[in-house]
Amino acid sequence: MPLKSFEEISRDVRNRIYSPVYVLQGEEPYYIDLLADLMEGSIIEDSLREFNQTVTYGKDCDVVQLVSMAKRYPMMSDYQLVLVREAQEVRNLLPRGKSATSDEESAKGNEEKDKTDPFLAYVLNPQPSTVLVLCLKYKSIDKRSKLYKAIEKKGVVFESKKLYDDKLPKWIETYLADKKALIRPNAALLMAEHLGNDLSRIANECDKLLINIKPGETIDVKQIEQNIGISKEFNGLELLKAIGKKDILQATRIVNYFRENPKNNPIQMTLGMLYNYFSKLLLFHSLGDKSKQAVATALKVHPFFVDEYFVAAKNYPPAKLVEIAGLLRQFDLRSKGVGSTESDSGELTRELVYRIMH
Repeated sequence: MPLKSFEEISRDVRNRIYSPVYVLQGEEPYYIDLLADLMEGSIIEDSLREFNQTVTYGKDCDVVQLVSMAKRYPMMSDYQLVLVREAQEVRNLLPRGKSATSDEESAKGNEEKDKTDPFLAYVLNPQPSTVLVLCLKYKSIDKRSKLYKAIEKKGVVFESKKLYDDKLPKWIETYLADKKALIRPNAALLMAEHLGNDLSRIANECDKLLINIKPGETIDVKQIEQNIGISKEFNGLELLKAIGKKDILQATRIVNYFRENPKNNPIQMTLGMLYNYFSKLLLFHSLGDKSKQAVATALKVHPFFVDEYFVAAKNYPPAKLVEIAGLLRQFDLRSKGVGSTESDSGELTRELVYRIMH
């Protein structure tokens, strides 16, 4: 059976279509937790969960115990559910406790394990009345192993991949739209820039916003500032705008704010933001078609922000962008203590922004 999407698995579970084995794995825990919660809350009836539902953590069992739980028969029910959270911690489930690697030693270790693996034997002949769910966060079963191939054949594998930063604003818009709410593009971008790509955290903050806005109200930067605690004037998004316009006074104000709040504005975060911004600006210069929609598509930004790139492109020609790329590499090393005794993150940010704009 091929990999299934989040939507496909959710639909099947709601329609009471189950597989005997599920492996929910990958770098993004948000969707793994959602599917696990859905299964825990819906497969077994409330009145029968005491007899037919086992929810445990990987650190609390080994492979032999896992197989023993899976082989039990349900009581007064068609199914029993065995759900293992943090299943990457199940003793002897993964070779040497690791996820997939590409070296020959790992592959050899997998082959040796396959010969005596009780869990592989179970997957090849699973109990049809058991729904076994393994949640592996930040880990994956080696796709070359017999175990992975057996799970693909007999059950369902879900790969939960980390969302790229440029996809986050759209994810926020979609999440809120599903809950009948709208958000302005600059507000969604501000949230993504401030919160990073932790989807669980973003979802929690979105839910907090929904509690505090009026029905039919479109979420804007003001609501973000009031309910999430992000400054609408002194944040990374506004810093980029000031740099792009060469508004030295505003950029200096923002950098000074960063220096006073170093915990929330470390130079590493600023460096990553600047690198993405100037990479897109360099790409802008190379485009043949500079229509608004073509630029938005190529730079993977909302059309709302395209005008800002036209302004910035006039202020930063390609030769200057090459110089800035060198500055970003230099300050990345300095922030790590290479070739510099300056340890003040705010001071490094101040110097970097000054040199970019002059």
